[in-house]
This record gives sequence, C-alpha cells and structure tokens, in this order.
Amino acid sequence: MKLFSCLAALLLFLHQAVPGLGLPRDTLRCLEYHGYCFHLKSCPEPFAAFGTCYGRRRTCCVDTTSNFHICQDEGGHCVPPEIGCLQEQEGLCPRRGWKCCTDV
Repeated sequence: MKLFSCLAALLLFLHQAVPGLGLPRDTLRCLEYHGYCFHLKSCPEPFAAFGTCYGRRRTCCVDTTSNFHICQDEGGHCVPPEIGCLQEQEGLCPRRGWKCCTDV
C-alpha cells in the first residue's frame, strides 16, 4: 500500500509539473480516492457519488464494496445497445444502457 501511495504521488507530481498534460483537479481528486468517472448524473449501486470529473461533466463514483469491476479493467469494450455482442461479460460501463462485450 505504501508503494502504491508513492507511485500515486509521483504521477500526480508529473501531471502537475508538465504544462498542458495535467488532468482537471476534480478528476485527479476522484482518482486519488480510487473513483471512476461516469457519464451518469447518479452512480449505479453499490457506488457512492463523491463529486464531479472532467470539469463537472461527469460524476465521480467510488466503489463501496470492491466487488464490481469496470468493463475496460476486465478486458472488455463498452458498446451502445444497438450494437450486438458475440459475447457479453460482466463489467460496468460509464454510459447508461451500454453493455460490456469481449467480442463485437
């Protein structure tokens, strides 16, 4: 855990040190608390709203159980509902109604 804290601090320093490459301050705050930036106005269960991301255009949601996984973290791709999946998989997508697919 201490190693992770050191790496996070180093990444934050580098983002702030290089002009133009930094993320918005609210997004950095969300990521510091292991949050995810969703396009939704409210967070899906069991996430809790923590603030905003990307200049208040997204909601920062923090996982309260550590049992849920983001689609891209599991190797999937989020696709809109009109696109068919050959194989769906478990995973959350940041847009309401989108699904997580391993093969499109």
